[in-house]
Amino acid sequence: MRPDKTTVLNALARVAVPGGGDIVGRDMVRALTVADAPSGGGVAVGFVLELPEASAPAAEPLRAAAEAAVAGLEGVASVRVATAVAALTPQRGGDAAPGTAPGASKPSAGAAPSLKIGGHPTPQEPGRTGPQRLAGIDRILAVASGKGGVGKSTVSSNLAVALAREGRRVGLLDADIYGPSQPRMMGVNRRPASPDGKSIEPLHAHGVTLMSIGFMLKEEEAVVWRGPMLMGALQQLLTQVQWGALDVLIVDLPPGTGDVQLTLCQRTALTGALVVSTPQDVALLDARRAIDMFGKLKTPVLGLIENMSTYVCPNCGHEAHLFGHGGVGAEAERLGLPFLGEIPLSLDIRLAGDAGTPVAAGEGPEAEAYRRLAQRLVAGGMG
Repeated sequence: MRPDKTTVLNALARVAVPGGGDIVGRDMVRALTVADAPSGGGVAVGFVLELPEASAPAAEPLRAAAEAAVAGLEGVASVRVATAVAALTPQRGGDAAPGTAPGASKPSAGAAPSLKIGGHPTPQEPGRTGPQRLAGIDRILAVASGKGGVGKSTVSSNLAVALAREGRRVGLLDADIYGPSQPRMMGVNRRPASPDGKSIEPLHAHGVTLMSIGFMLKEEEAVVWRGPMLMGALQQLLTQVQWGALDVLIVDLPPGTGDVQLTLCQRTALTGALVVSTPQDVALLDARRAIDMFGKLKTPVLGLIENMSTYVCPNCGHEAHLFGHGGVGAEAERLGLPFLGEIPLSLDIRLAGDAGTPVAAGEGPEAEAYRRLAQRLVAGGMG
C-alpha cells in the first residue's frame, strides 16, 4: 500500500513530546512531502520538525523517533527529517534595566508567554493578491544598503527621530532579523507585551514607535533560522504589531538583496526605498545592486543618501574626505534619482547611537543634517 500524507501524520502522531502531547498535535511537523522515490518501489518522505525553544534540547531524540515512526510504514523507501528551532517567546514585561534611555516607554504588563515569533509565513487571504497595505499606516519607507557597514541602521534611527521632531507620527521596524541593532541605538531593552498571545504591543522612545526582534533576545543571542522562518518573523512584525495610526513607518532592512527584501516588497505595499551608501566605489558597487533589486521588484527608489560623507576634525576644523566625497550624488545624477543629502562622519553620531539617544534627538551640525533630510522627505510627500 502506498502511504499518503494522512498515513504519515497518523504515524507521527504517536511520537510523544516531553511535557505532554505529540509532534503533530503540537504543530511541529512542517513542509511534509510524500513523493515517489527516485529509485522506484516506494515513496520518499521529507518534513521539517520545528521545535519551540523549550523543546530544543530534545531535538535529536525527537528527530530519531519521528524518522523511525515513518520508516516503519509499509511502502516508505526513504525518510529525510530536518530540525529547526521554531520560535522566540517573549518573557513577561518588567522594569527596564539600568541605563535605559530617557524617553523610552514604560513596559506593558502581562506579556503572553504563548506568543511565538518565527513560524512559517501564512498565505495571503483568498482574493487578496499582490502587496498589501498596513491598516493605519500612510507611508512605508524601506531604508536599504547593498552592503553592511555603511551606517544604514544609524540613518534609519536618526531619520525616524528627525521625522518625529518634524511633527510626524513615526514607526521604526528593525527588519534586520539576524543583526538587530535598533534596541541599542534607540535605548530600549525591554520585551514587548502581548495581551492575547497574537498581537504585540510595540515600545516607544524619542517620539518613535518601535519594534525589533532584538527586544525578544539576549543581546549576545544569535538567530539561527532558515529563510521560511525569517520570512514568517517579518510577516509577524509587520502585521501583528499594534502600530496604531502612523504617518510613516521606517523599515530598517538588513544589508544585501535577500529573503527579507524579497518578502517585504512582494507582500507589503511600500511607498518606496531609500538607499544608503558611503562615497567609495566598493560601496557604490553594492548600492547599484540594491537599486537593481528594487527595480526588479517594482519598488520605487525615492532617493540616495551619502553617509560618512565628510569628516571635520574637532580640534583644528580641518575637513577631510576619508571615504571620498560626492560619489553617491554623482551616482544619483547618473541614474536620474533624487539625491537626498549628505550625512557627516562624526564621532558624536557613533557615541550617541551607542548610548541609545540618536544624535538627531539633540542639537548641532549632525542633528541639523538629519533635520534637513527629514524636511526633504516631508516636502516631497515621502515623510
